[in-house]
Amino acid sequence: MSKQLRTLRSAQPSNRNPADEAFSKLRSEMVERAIAARGVRSKQVLSAMRNVPREAFLPHQLREFAYSDCPLPIEEGQTISQPYIVAFMTEALALEGGERVLEIGTGSGYAAAILAEIAGDVYTVERIGQLAEKAAATLADLGYDNVHVLHGDGTKGWPDHAPYDGIIVAAGGPKIPETLKKQLKIGGRLVIPVGNDPKIQELVRVTRISENEYRREDLADVRFVPLIGHEGWVPSDHRPTVAPSRPDGCDRRRGSRRRRRLRNRASRRRSALPRHHRRRRA
Repeated sequence: MSKQLRTLRSAQPSNRNPADEAFSKLRSEMVERAIAARGVRSKQVLSAMRNVPREAFLPHQLREFAYSDCPLPIEEGQTISQPYIVAFMTEALALEGGERVLEIGTGSGYAAAILAEIAGDVYTVERIGQLAEKAAATLADLGYDNVHVLHGDGTKGWPDHAPYDGIIVAAGGPKIPETLKKQLKIGGRLVIPVGNDPKIQELVRVTRISENEYRREDLADVRFVPLIGHEGWVPSDHRPTVAPSRPDGCDRRRGSRRRRRLRNRASRRRSALPRHHRRRRA
């Protein structure tokens, strides 16, 4: 059963987490080093990445790693995505401001906050009740009253507020859910990781051309948690894990050498995308 959660500000809202100077400096450096330098050009996306305090969405023991460019574990065995991937996927939606956006996989709420800095309204669906409750509370504390959180099956979307200018999915499915495609406006874009292996996917963008026609573009190789639901992977023995005190392969600023090599490889691939990415019907 689906349940919408309130993200309205309380009577005495906390400030927008005026991160101390150290966090603010690290955030600015991360945006320049790990996002802008790797090809993200949208001024709105870069501004959003500079504005949202990632540390506010992390378990307390992991906040020192907030501006490492790597995914980090959160509750219920889920992750908060790598900042570069959040920026890359948000830019792929080609938002101009004021749009209605659907996010599948709220997680910590960090990506929803990034979207809310640009879009008019963000509707976000999370299948794990504990995460949905916590994300809604964090977003409310930070003043994001244009984010609406629903506890439910994300593969079914949120039809009450369709159609959407953009849909972004933060989990990898075996195929593109038809239900989500049908909730796009004509001209709208859906960005989603897809692959037959639940541990590695291809990030694709689907643009709705007409009532029954869609165009698909392959963007990059990615790795996301599985998309569980009616039009995703069948639930199996997904045991939640406890977030470690220090994440593997992720130091405070740049991550391990292996992660840096992977980022450089991804950057080279991305720079070639305008010439080589493949388009086909979704």
